Amino acid sequence: MIVVQKEFTLKPFSRGFHLITDEILEAIPEIKQIKIGQMQVFIKHTSASLSINENADYTVRLDFESHFNKMVPENATYYKHTYEGSDDMPAHIKSSLLGASVQIPITEGKLNLGIWQGVYLCEHRDYGGSRNLVITAFGS
Repeated sequence: MIVVQKEFTLKPFSRGFHLITDEILEAIPEIKQIKIGQMQVFIKHTSASLSINENADYTVRLDFESHFNKMVPENATYYKHTYEGSDDMPAHIKSSLLGASVQIPITEGKLNLGIWQGVYLCEHRDYGGSRNLVITAFGS
């Protein structure tokens, strides 16, 4: 059994949905030693999230951002938590909707994603800054 855990920091991304699959793979080359296993990626923040979706057409990521901004608007009159900026409370809600982690099977040393799938960093703040991820991979 191989178990590897690493923490690393992503560079700051602008608000929106960003593919980070390559950054994850660069951070944990040890998965090449795992024939069959699992990898979990966890984000240590409450105003950004992770998701798995379309990796080919960038307009999907633009549509996600547009839809989430309509679904969870800024400056809603019922928000009480407003002292960190108009984008903060919506960022917390969006993060809860999408989640703080993704789990991906590892097969023959590679992530067993679908052909059109990639891991997204979902940055919900205008100026979120760098984001810390914890990657745990295990298997045999």
